[in-house]
Amino acid sequence: MGRKATSDVLERFVRYCEVPSQSDPRTAQTVPSTPAQFDMARVVAADLRDLGAQDVTLDKHAYVTAHWPASAGAEKRPALAFCCHLDTAWQTYGSPVHPQVKRYEGGRLVLGSGRDGAEVALDPATNPELKDLIGENLVTSDGTSLLGGDDKAAVAMVVSLLARLSENPSIPHPALALAFVPDEEIGHGAALLDLDALGAAYGYTIDAGPLGEFCYETFNAAEATIRANGRSVHTGTAKDVMVNASEALLRVHQLIPPQDRPEFTQDREGFFYLERIEGNCEDARADYIIRDHDRDRFEARKDLLRSAVAQVNEEYALRPSAAAGQPVLSIEIRDQYRNMAEVITRPENAHLIESARRAYAACGVTMRTVPMRGGTDGAQLSFRGLPCANLSAYYHNAHGVTEFVPVRELETMVDVLQELVGIYAEG
Repeated sequence: MGRKATSDVLERFVRYCEVPSQSDPRTAQTVPSTPAQFDMARVVAADLRDLGAQDVTLDKHAYVTAHWPASAGAEKRPALAFCCHLDTAWQTYGSPVHPQVKRYEGGRLVLGSGRDGAEVALDPATNPELKDLIGENLVTSDGTSLLGGDDKAAVAMVVSLLARLSENPSIPHPALALAFVPDEEIGHGAALLDLDALGAAYGYTIDAGPLGEFCYETFNAAEATIRANGRSVHTGTAKDVMVNASEALLRVHQLIPPQDRPEFTQDREGFFYLERIEGNCEDARADYIIRDHDRDRFEARKDLLRSAVAQVNEEYALRPSAAAGQPVLSIEIRDQYRNMAEVITRPENAHLIESARRAYAACGVTMRTVPMRGGTDGAQLSFRGLPCANLSAYYHNAHGVTEFVPVRELETMVDVLQELVGIYAEG
């Protein structure tokens, strides 16, 4: 490999994590949903320019794109795309971020104190993979925020690969098309990416978890918004008059099978997830996400939620307080992405799986294909005509304050990417 004695990928990763860039579903009508994502986009664009990437562009939606020329002899090979996302998860604190590198010696590893003052620690009881990381350096936050390894580890890996190619242009590689996109964590991601300008034939997103993970199968995904309109009166005179919007939403939730929640499902089992609920007696709102790997079950889940809303509307219509012709609840369901296995498993795209397997194996890593319990930008891209499977970004405990990234795995992935581009440089 071309790894330095001290790899620059760690330095890049820590520096990127220090730039807060959470997305926000509450402002998803704007792309990017948060101004902070422009800060991250500017840092990445500057690094790409410094390395000599071509056509570096930062557009009005915080998309960063660039190209890297092929090595001698590989100019006629199709361009290979790499896509990472710039935003970090919104479900917990994401600013400020204080990355730290801690050596793991076994047992519990205290990261620091959370914002409530409670101790935050990694524990082998909840992270059994730690037993294989004794003596390793881990990048973590200080416990007051998430780290942002999802997906800044991937961003650092790709930029560090370019640094190798800049230092040693003879490393075999096809032309590379690079995309760094906003708002992946809220389901937008690569939706506005200009694929004609990107100019790649196929590619990889880098947004999977621990060492060796590989995904070509994702959920089918939708989001649902249920709104409730009630009638508020004094509780002392509420009989046959009050309509409590918040309670109407709670009644809908009662009709959803409790075993179909994320905390009770695994592997290819789908779910309904109550993302947030807010409101009062007169006006309330609940946001759900709906997930399933199987297309028919996915459609059945959407129908179940619609039926639950209809049933509650019927129940409220029988009450003396009912307003004629005015249902209490309304529902809107929006598809987000489809299971990209429909595209990646086509015979003409099988090389994406086998090339990844070869690249991992060349670095001593056994590839594990897993059905992703989520989605990637590759799901959108694959159905838009750019087949993209999903490689490891090597983060653990994503979307929470105990997120961590092993330094060895971070560095190994740069080796894997170098092997992968070498494979695609072959005639």
